[in-house]
Amino acid sequence: MNHSMKLGFVALLCLSFTNATEAQNYPELHFNKAPLKQNVFIQLPLGSIRAKGWLLKQLEQQRDGATGMAEALYAEDDNLGKNNDWLGGKGSSWERAPYYVKGLIALAYTLDDPILKEKAKKYIEWTLGSQQPSGLFGPAKMKDWWPRMPMMYALQSYYEATNDQRVIQFLTKYFKYELTNLDADPLKDWAKSRAADNMEIALWLYNKTEDGDLLKLVEKLKQQAYPWIDIYNHNQFYYFGDDFQPKHMVNVAQALKFPAIYAQLNPSAANEKAMMNGIAHIMRDHGQPEGLGSGTEFLAGTASIEGVETCTVVEWMQSLETAARIIHDAKIGDDLEKVAFNALPAQFSRDFKNHSYYTLPNQVQSVHGEHGFNQDYSSGIVSSPYSGYGCCRYNMHMGWPYYVKNSASATPDNGLAILTYGPMEINTTVSGNKVKITEETNYPFDDLIKLKISTALSFKFPLVLRIPSWSIAPLVKVNGTPIKNVKAGTLLTISREWKDNDQVELQFPMEVAGQKQVNNSLSVVRGPLVYALEIKPEYKITKTHQVVGYKDYESRPVSSWNYGLVLNPDKIDEGVRFIKGKMAENPFDATQSPVKLVVKAKKIPSWTLAYNQMSAFDVPFSPVESKSETEEITLVPYGAENLRLSCFPIIGTPSKPVTKIVEDFNTHLPNDWVFYGGGWFWKDGGIHASSNAGSGGFGINGSKIVANGTHFSNLDFQASVKVNTAGDAGLMFRVSKPAIGPDAYQGYYVGLNPVTGIIELGKATGLKWIPIQSKKYTLEMNKIYQLRVVANGQQIKVYVDESKTPIIQASDMDYSSGSIGLRTYKAQATFDAVKVKEI
Repeated sequence: MNHSMKLGFVALLCLSFTNATEAQNYPELHFNKAPLKQNVFIQLPLGSIRAKGWLLKQLEQQRDGATGMAEALYAEDDNLGKNNDWLGGKGSSWERAPYYVKGLIALAYTLDDPILKEKAKKYIEWTLGSQQPSGLFGPAKMKDWWPRMPMMYALQSYYEATNDQRVIQFLTKYFKYELTNLDADPLKDWAKSRAADNMEIALWLYNKTEDGDLLKLVEKLKQQAYPWIDIYNHNQFYYFGDDFQPKHMVNVAQALKFPAIYAQLNPSAANEKAMMNGIAHIMRDHGQPEGLGSGTEFLAGTASIEGVETCTVVEWMQSLETAARIIHDAKIGDDLEKVAFNALPAQFSRDFKNHSYYTLPNQVQSVHGEHGFNQDYSSGIVSSPYSGYGCCRYNMHMGWPYYVKNSASATPDNGLAILTYGPMEINTTVSGNKVKITEETNYPFDDLIKLKISTALSFKFPLVLRIPSWSIAPLVKVNGTPIKNVKAGTLLTISREWKDNDQVELQFPMEVAGQKQVNNSLSVVRGPLVYALEIKPEYKITKTHQVVGYKDYESRPVSSWNYGLVLNPDKIDEGVRFIKGKMAENPFDATQSPVKLVVKAKKIPSWTLAYNQMSAFDVPFSPVESKSETEEITLVPYGAENLRLSCFPIIGTPSKPVTKIVEDFNTHLPNDWVFYGGGWFWKDGGIHASSNAGSGGFGINGSKIVANGTHFSNLDFQASVKVNTAGDAGLMFRVSKPAIGPDAYQGYYVGLNPVTGIIELGKATGLKWIPIQSKKYTLEMNKIYQLRVVANGQQIKVYVDESKTPIIQASDMDYSSGSIGLRTYKAQATFDAVKVKEI
């Protein structure tokens, strides 16, 4: 066979159609080659899957909004200006241009948009032309492995869309350079955190070239990276002291795919289970209703007034998209849809012109100011093209297009797998036969999905369909005939001879359910959608930008938000009325939401904005008593608004206070203990206040972890305390209304300071620290002390170790009762053996 005939034969085999009249030559599909794990699904070529309906609307808004206008909005040399370093200029764009191009090219070819393709192509052409004889590419002055990694994703997408063989030669040369030079210049910082990106592209190339050096490269990258597999399996995010990289939530999200990627080379149980183990740890200690962990920017606990960063959302999604092809677990698709349908749209304005760097589960207003987050930005929760730090405004563009391009995969047994759902059209070839699958649905706003098979020839192939875990009595029909034994939480394989116009009908009945959140509150879900209170916003333009149509907005509520739900949390479906309306062009707009829930509720007058008037107080511990009138409130999808309440208190008679606590921290952070500022973690049978080196938020200076479900008046409270650095640490008691900030609480605190040799008792009132009494005492750093406080009425006594007489004896009655907790002030510390009893 001559060269031209061979190319024609490959093109015929791999033909995919973007529509009925246009054909494009896509590259040949290459599944995992030995010794890699077999039975791994792979991506269809970019452009094989086209969005339709509401999903297409999201992409079109990106094109017309933030993505299409990014180069005008961020026109500086150090960003996306014509003189940036990824176009050969003098600027220092670093990761920004690669981030942007990674999302841009996926959007361009998913929409088949010529203008976006040209925008992307100038970066692709410059990058391909930048390669040095050694194999190194990119800006010559940039001495960093990391920014080259997202650009490799862009090159991969470009190859998948165009079959441009230069990409294969280019990456082959670069990876040889990398393998040769990594020992002398090992991964560090961001590259050490994000090596999985590099590993994924190297394995992708190996399956095309079978160059064994690529497997050696993957092993070397794994060895030089952070030990993510151990971190996820054993909840070690905070184990690295002053090194913030493994507790930086964007890194954590980005590296979620690390174990699955490496498991292709070493398919051990520890590797294959690490991602889901890690997610379980994150969701227990830092989980939020929209399906991922908090991070501002470090892992930040479960409080309803902590946030999620836009970069975290899109990186978490990509990790799940990659893992779903490798580890065939329906739960991965469930988790992916929850993030995509809730967290992702919540980060953006309804027209996709603006984003918010952080979003909060209970975000009752969005205004400029400091929250006290570990990394704080005055514009961090404001809707703007420039919200917060610069990374997100470049990285966010891959969210929706990556969701579309990863929804369906090719299977190595000559089949197709649909792992996530939405209105779209798949055009590909199976065993050399052209196949189109049209997915007609309003999912997740409706539970019905119809798949229409179009093929010129009848032939047999397996079709894999994810059956969501949350679905009650899922139903699958082929040409009207039900499939037997369809089980929720599985991947259903239908292997049959398919013919033109075959119909597959999927119905995933959705029930309203409640999921426990922080402080015994409840989030309301129906299928993959989380629901939030519909809060009427009032917008204020705070800045108008030079690019026409782009403004910064502050949002304040003009309707009440401080509601608790009046329902039985064990039978939530009985207290909620579901309303289905007309499908909207953009269903992520609360004003035209096609699905709503109506539920009875009462206002909680004592629940107000917190001390800084920036956010609400954390959701009060349920049940909560309220004498307000019962009302009906409306809930809309979480992602349909930029103001929201999604962690709801439950109205009822407050639980009888516990009279005794014994907590030895034997296995993990205790349930229902919530931290405010800084970071807390479990290790070696103790609870630790973390290092916060590099943080900028004032919350780190007075980090608190509070057992909000406790309520003591007269108490005997003791714990072992070890202060590990300069600063002080100790016990909080009679605490109420905790928030982020050193003195953002009401209550008492007694702390040990080994540097000053002082034990101090004081109280927080009106954001001020008021000393009550202090005593000099010989204290050593890194030594364990038994600290004990006995409070009886207005008398407060403090003991250390086995002292029979109090070190401090004082009188104060500003606070008569409240919760207990632990606190540090500018210190790392370790606590254990907490014992509290009512006296």
